[in-house]
Amino acid sequence: MADDRFHVYDTTLRDGAQQEGLSLTVADKLAVARHLDELGVGFIEGGWPGANPKDTEFFRRARTELDLKHAQLAAFGATRRAGVQAADDPLVAALRESGAPVVTLVAKSHDRHVELALRTTLQENLAMIRDTVSHLRAEGQRVFLDAEHFFDGYKSNPAYALEVLRTAAEAGASVVALCDTNGGMLPDELADVVHEAAGTGARVGIHCHDDTGCAVANSLAAVRAGATHVQGCANGYGERSGNANLFTVVANLQLKRGFDLVPDAALAEMTRIAHAITEITNVTPNSHQPYVGVSAFAHKAGLHASAIKVDPDLYQHIDPAQVGNDMRMLVSDMAGRASVELKGRELGYDLSAEQSRELVDRVKDLEAKGHTFEAADASFELLLRDTVTGERPRHFTVESWRVIVERPAGGQVVSEATVKLYAKGERIVATGEGNGPVNALDRAVRLGLERLYPELASVELTDFKVRILEGSHGTGAITRVLITSSDGTGEWATVGVDENIIEASWQALEQAVTYGLLRAGHTPDRVAGPST
Repeated sequence: MADDRFHVYDTTLRDGAQQEGLSLTVADKLAVARHLDELGVGFIEGGWPGANPKDTEFFRRARTELDLKHAQLAAFGATRRAGVQAADDPLVAALRESGAPVVTLVAKSHDRHVELALRTTLQENLAMIRDTVSHLRAEGQRVFLDAEHFFDGYKSNPAYALEVLRTAAEAGASVVALCDTNGGMLPDELADVVHEAAGTGARVGIHCHDDTGCAVANSLAAVRAGATHVQGCANGYGERSGNANLFTVVANLQLKRGFDLVPDAALAEMTRIAHAITEITNVTPNSHQPYVGVSAFAHKAGLHASAIKVDPDLYQHIDPAQVGNDMRMLVSDMAGRASVELKGRELGYDLSAEQSRELVDRVKDLEAKGHTFEAADASFELLLRDTVTGERPRHFTVESWRVIVERPAGGQVVSEATVKLYAKGERIVATGEGNGPVNALDRAVRLGLERLYPELASVELTDFKVRILEGSHGTGAITRVLITSSDGTGEWATVGVDENIIEASWQALEQAVTYGLLRAGHTPDRVAGPST
C-alpha cells in the first residue's frame, strides 16, 4: 500500500457475496480480486476461512495465484467464543493460518446482541475482543475490528458501544469500523455518532448498508466526521438492499473531495472494471449506476442536447473519461436538431442542417409508430446512413422468408425457417432449425451468408425483448422487438415494429446482421440482388 492514512477497503467477496442470487466460485473470487487490485483499493476482504470451505480454499489458492500490486488480503472472522482462550479457538486458528496479512474481526457492540445472541456478559464480550485482538497481533497480523450493529448499539447504550472501541484500540486494533448493520441510519445523525466515536482515540472506519438508500451518503458523512477507513462493495452488492457502492464512494471522494485514493489511470478504468465484475458475478448491470452505468452520461432531452452542443459541462458534473465512461446522445421523439447532430458526430457523420431536419422528422415519425432509437443505436445509425447517402446499407436483399412451427403429438415444439436471399450476385436458399422461430431465422441467415461473410460466425444474438405497445389490444396489437447482438468485442441493439411479432423480429434481425457486417468492415453492395 502506498499510503496508510486513508483506507479503501473492499468487502465484495464476503459481504457482497451475500446478495440474493449471487454465487461465486473460488475462481470467480480470484478473478474479482484481480480487478479490484487493478482499481487500486487498499484491502480486499477475501472471506471467512475456517467457517466456509470455499473461503478456506480461496486463501490457500491466493498464496500462489494472486499477485496483488496494490491491495492486501484481509481474512474475516469472529472474536473467540466465550469461555475459551483465543489461542485455543479453532476459528481463530484458521484466521491465524490463512496467510492473510490482515484480519478483520467482527465483534458485538450492541449490549442486547451480546446478551441475547452471544448469551454472555458485557464484560466477557470485552474480554473476547481484547484477547483475540492481542493474540493475533502477537502472531504478527494486523487487526481491524468491525463493530457490528454499532449505531443501534450506541442508541441503546452509548457508554458500552464506545467502550468496545476503546477496548479494541487498546488491544492493538489498527481500525475499528463502525457498522450500520441494519442500514437504518441517516447522514446527519450518523455523522454525529461518528464524531463522538472518533473522540475515543480509536481510529474509526465506516461500513454502511443501503436499506434507507443512504449508504453512499452515510459513508461520505462519516469520512467528513473523522472516519479514515471506508468499506464498500463493487456495484453496491450485498444483502437486502446492498452495501455502499465502493465505486461511487471512491469517485466522490477523489473527484469531489480531493482525496488521493487510487491512481488517476486506475480511476479511468473504473467503468471497465465495474462491468468486468458484473460479467463474473452474472448480475445484470445497473445501467443507471452513478459514474459507471451506461446511462450515467446519456442525454435525451432536446434542451440538454442544445446546451451540450455549446459546452458538454453544462449538463455533466464531470468529464466521463475520468472514470472511463462516455457521453451518449439518445435519439427519441424528444430529440431536436442538436441531439441528432451530436449523435451523428458521435458516429462520425457531419450532418448538414437539411439532413438534420430530415432525420429528426423521420425519427419522430417512426417513434410515433412504435420504434425506439434510444435503446437501438445500431438501428439509428442505419437510418442515419440512409439519410446521408439516400439508401439503406445493404449487403444482401431478401426475396422471402418462411417459418414453420410444428408440435407433433406428444413431441416437442420444433421451429424451422427458410430464407431466400441475394448477396454478391448470388441467389441463396438456406434452412435452419431453432428452439423458436427467431432462433430458426437467425440460424438460416447465418447458414446462407457465412460462406460469403465468415465474420458472421462470431456474431450471436445475446438478448431478445418483446413489448406490446400501449393503445393496442389483444393479439392484433403492435409489437416492438429489441434484439441485442455481440461479436465478442462489442454489442449493438436493433429494433423492429409490426403487428406480426415474427415480422418485427425479422426487421430487428436483418438490421443486426447488416450492422454486424458494417462493424466487420464490409462495404455494402450497391446491388445485392436483382433490381426488381
